[in-house]
Amino acid sequence: MRLPESPNSSKLRIFIGINDSEISVYCDFSVSFWRGSPSPRIGNVVGMRFLVTGCAGFIGSTLTDSLLADGHDVVGIDCFTSYYDPARKQENLAMARAHDCFALHTIDLARDDLSNALDGVDGVFHLAAQAGVRASWGSEFATYTDCNILATQRLLEAIASIGASGHTMPRVVYASSSSIYGNALERPTREDALPAPVSPYGVTKLAAEHLCGTYHHNTGIDAVSLRYFTVFGARQRPDMAFHRFIRSALTHQPITVYGDGLQSRDFTFVGDIVRANRAAMDAAVPYGVYNIGGGSTVTVRDVLETIGEITGSTLDVTYADVQRGDVRHTSADTSAAQRDLAFTPTTSLRHGLEQEVDWMRGVMETGTA
Repeated sequence: MRLPESPNSSKLRIFIGINDSEISVYCDFSVSFWRGSPSPRIGNVVGMRFLVTGCAGFIGSTLTDSLLADGHDVVGIDCFTSYYDPARKQENLAMARAHDCFALHTIDLARDDLSNALDGVDGVFHLAAQAGVRASWGSEFATYTDCNILATQRLLEAIASIGASGHTMPRVVYASSSSIYGNALERPTREDALPAPVSPYGVTKLAAEHLCGTYHHNTGIDAVSLRYFTVFGARQRPDMAFHRFIRSALTHQPITVYGDGLQSRDFTFVGDIVRANRAAMDAAVPYGVYNIGGGSTVTVRDVLETIGEITGSTLDVTYADVQRGDVRHTSADTSAAQRDLAFTPTTSLRHGLEQEVDWMRGVMETGTA
């Protein structure tokens, strides 16, 4: 049963203009929030069947393990791209592969048939994407449009076809990004702030959000988008800052920071991101966009100081030019997620860093990182 849209939705209308010399993008943007109280949905019932796209990634594998631990069946999709070593992704799935309730489909969302993977699924966590702000420029943009936009459209189309055949469509929780805001004018940033991404990656994540909204309004798919703010923790990708900082601290190698180190981020622990995804699957919200942040904004210099304290290392830090697509500050207003999803982050930056350091020590000892 579909719930009615909230009369208190916040809407921002933007347009697209095209002429012979330029393309100006002003995307039609609408953010809706359900004003009722969240109530339990399918995720709180043991023995449900969930699809996790991007299941071998940093966040996707952690979510997969959480669902399996609570007695759910998980169908995983991953195409093991070469953005970073696929062997690392295979290692991420070690626990899941040992579980009888896990099934892996090694397929490409942008190319392959999805009907078998969606068969009997109660909910979809759509985390598959080509990650990385800095790598999204130039000829690589085609990869981002394929993996982030086309893949999302094909997944939503496959789900809509389930409804068209008279069956109940699975609910979708989509992994978006704070990159859609760019250099936000107001901080903490609310979901109804004007999106102004400053990287091609951010543009693709925003486009996929719009696809979720388009399919919700036209086909009735329940779809919630979560805008993640800088996620960290165990299994973090090797190109991500904390992974590089911690590895360098433990091996006494120099660290390069792009910018002056006074740039700040709202860092969010991966365990909190997993809880937010599951809360979004459970909540009685038919459609919405929500910020998911860690609850505090910290400078990169402060992060490095904390890593030095945890590892007992004196860090050798060099500061270099800011990279294209990097923003100066991020800060999430998470009041909507608290209200509608009953979500509040619980892991402090220091505690999360301690866990990531412990994980890094372990994988370095076993030679898997």
